[in-house]
Amino acid sequence: GEEATVIYNDGKTLQMTLRGVTFTGDSLNDFEPTVPLADPRLAEFPLHRWNENVVELCACVIEFEMPLPVQTPTGIVQGRLSVRLEMESHDGRGPDWTVVVLALDVLGGTYRSSGESGGFEDEIIELQQQLPEGALIRACATCAFSDYSVYGHGMFGDMFCFQDQRQEYLAVRSKRDYMRLGCTEVVQETYLCPEFARRQPGTGYRG
Repeated sequence: GEEATVIYNDGKTLQMTLRGVTFTGDSLNDFEPTVPLADPRLAEFPLHRWNENVVELCACVIEFEMPLPVQTPTGIVQGRLSVRLEMESHDGRGPDWTVVVLALDVLGGTYRSSGESGGFEDEIIELQQQLPEGALIRACATCAFSDYSVYGHGMFGDMFCFQDQRQEYLAVRSKRDYMRLGCTEVVQETYLCPEFARRQPGTGYRG
């Protein structure tokens, strides 16, 4: 079925309520129910059971919109980012694949990502590459001081912020250099703080 809801985001945790059950998660593909696992209402949802104590929503499509600022030569305008997240599961035990597709309405046009990467960062970068000359998405995904763990990262919400070690981060040339740094905080790709600076190719660890 189809359910209308609101996804609340405090910058760290996402929350939404479906059919009277509240789900929370750090990413868009790890929503966990907040009710006891024995609650009969959970029988209405496709859930991936990692173990007897941890289950996550799977085999569903999540669609929502959110504001996303874009800097232009004449000032900052508010774009509208549409997100479509598809989580498929053939056996009900876990997500076999996850697809995230983004569409940005801004400056009189609509720009769409391919959905081929499986990650929020790469899809936002695809949008950025399509924007007119001089237009810049203002978000952590395009910030000069953001990066990911050398051990990998999730689909959304795992970016490291290096605002407190800007010059040290920009000087990184190897994994060893990078691993010596301590990040300021973990942020979402769509987050934006007052210290935003445009990322330049070839800087930091992720380049």
